[in-house]
Amino acid sequence: MIVKKIQGATEKEAILKAQEELGNNAVVLNVKTLKQRGIFKLFKKDVVEITAALEEDEYVNKNVNKDDVFNKAFVQAGTAYKTGGADSGGVPPAGGSFSSQSAGRLNIVADEKLSVPSESTVIEQKLDSLHSLLQSQMNSGSGRINDMKREDDDERSRLDTERDAGRKAVQERENSNMKFIKLIYNKLIDNEVDEKYADQIMGDIESSLKRESNIDSILSAVYQKIILKLGEPKPIELGDKPKAVFFIGPTGVGKTTTIAKIASKFKLEEYARVAFVTADTYRIAAVEQLNTYASIIDSPVSVVYSSDELDEALREYKDYDLIMIDTAGRSHKSEEQMDELSEMLERAEELKDNFDVEIYLVLSTTTKYKDLVNITERYKDVKNWSVIFTKIDETCCLGNILNIRLLTGARLSYTTSGQNVPNDIELINEQALAKQLLGGSV
Repeated sequence: MIVKKIQGATEKEAILKAQEELGNNAVVLNVKTLKQRGIFKLFKKDVVEITAALEEDEYVNKNVNKDDVFNKAFVQAGTAYKTGGADSGGVPPAGGSFSSQSAGRLNIVADEKLSVPSESTVIEQKLDSLHSLLQSQMNSGSGRINDMKREDDDERSRLDTERDAGRKAVQERENSNMKFIKLIYNKLIDNEVDEKYADQIMGDIESSLKRESNIDSILSAVYQKIILKLGEPKPIELGDKPKAVFFIGPTGVGKTTTIAKIASKFKLEEYARVAFVTADTYRIAAVEQLNTYASIIDSPVSVVYSSDELDEALREYKDYDLIMIDTAGRSHKSEEQMDELSEMLERAEELKDNFDVEIYLVLSTTTKYKDLVNITERYKDVKNWSVIFTKIDETCCLGNILNIRLLTGARLSYTTSGQNVPNDIELINEQALAKQLLGGSV
């Protein structure tokens, strides 16, 4: 029996191949699908392998039929054999004989029958075929891999170029932003904003800026940050109880004039009942100056020399809406004067059930920042005071207003800009101040 394994793309194709090779009488013994393996399984499809069998005699007959000459010789020899009644030894009977040509062809047929390919020969053929196929696919795959590698290299190069361009653009924007930030920072320093607070402001906005920011957005961010740090100003407001307002501060900052301006506004604009109390008995003509302002707006004035007299004066004006108390210009270096002021403020605090007490520290914008730091340090034991800045018309640098606000945390209130009463005073305009600090004009 001849047994062969034949492969095809499909089962039908494999069976047709078997019939072509073995004949129509071939019997299919087994059918199975062979999965491709290895690195080339991506390039090849699975195949169907069948095992077919055929009797040897039928296999020889099929091969002989392929050659007309062989077929004819075989028929003639067979006829002679049958007619002559050859025995098992192949000797023709009497009266019959094989021709030498016929015998030669029979020998060829016999040789063909005996020369069926061995299994090892078939395997070698298949291996040679597989080697050729693999080599071809490897060459083809290598070409595709090289093409893919070139494409990857080109794509990588393109991405690297884009990244380099992106980094360069970002760097240019960041460098540009830093130039804008430095320009604004220098403007704040020029307006005598303390370096510590300028660094703080620029640090706050630098971390929140987008990379595509321009000078306008940076300037707007700094402007808004300054306004927030200045805070909402605190005005003097009348309430249900009489309001006793103390004005404290060093000598020569304009406390008395500031008191007259505020009192005049309340008297003329809100028709409030206003009274004056002065404890400034150290400065020559201080009482006379306050009397002059009081007579203009038709308000009473009391002079006190101690905390007890202050207590009496406040009780006397308990029916007034606003009591303006002018304290002496205390030197922040004088312990004795500071003790006197503290005693008066404590006495006023004891009357808080009947009076609404507020305290305002009056400072001049022309005072050096280092001196302002020392002054505010001397008043640190006084609680809940707000700040009034005077003489803003006498300086071109208003950075000290922001400095003191950030140093003390005290709320800002009024600013004054001249000697005219009741004019030249206004509630601090934080927007205008921020604009001036950034180099703008109002």
